[in-house]
Amino acid sequence: MGFFHFIGVFLLFAASILLLITTISAPVVNDIALLRVHLNNGSTLNFGTFGYCVLNAAQPNDGNDWCSKVHIGYKPANIIASTAASQDFDEITGGTSDALTSTMVLHPIECGLAFIAFVISAFAGMFGSLFGALIALVAWILTLISLAIDFTVFGIVHHHVSDYSAGRERATFGDGIWCLAAAFVALFFGMFIVFFTCCAARREKRRGVASKQEVQPVQTRRKRFGMF
Repeated sequence: MGFFHFIGVFLLFAASILLLITTISAPVVNDIALLRVHLNNGSTLNFGTFGYCVLNAAQPNDGNDWCSKVHIGYKPANIIASTAASQDFDEITGGTSDALTSTMVLHPIECGLAFIAFVISAFAGMFGSLFGALIALVAWILTLISLAIDFTVFGIVHHHVSDYSAGRERATFGDGIWCLAAAFVALFFGMFIVFFTCCAARREKRRGVASKQEVQPVQTRRKRFGMF
């Protein structure tokens, strides 16, 4: 069971790294994006967790990258409307996508929980590993929520650009959102394997104790018979 437990621990570590990549997407790291919009002027809009970047920005940046400040919640609908050659979002659709970006604060929380689950599962005992699996379960649920919200937010933007730009712009989901999806899978299997190996180890320990209790009375009776 030790080998399988190591696999589960490794998956928890991998999930924390993947969630870290999603967390440090634009504007922290310019090239990592949840959604990438290629504009007809040669620039690229990278939307991330805490803002966005314009790569190879046109005037007045003369081909340099420009990024927003790091903050919780921003307005991708307004950004697309002001930079892309597409129609404005309707009020409900645009307002929904803008409001939901505030929930991306869950990304660093999920990353922290996944790393805590990894540390506890790797260096604690059996009961500590069970607690680590419980923390991984919380991180997995939050990642599921984030995954649904992120695909909703950027799915709206992706659909709008594809439908109303008349082929002049192109939107693609970035590596950041695929890292989030991979973390969701890694968390699930890591959590399941750690929990399963801990339960199996506990069952084996109980069997060992029970077998010792059965053997001891037999040995005592034999010793008394020999003395007699």
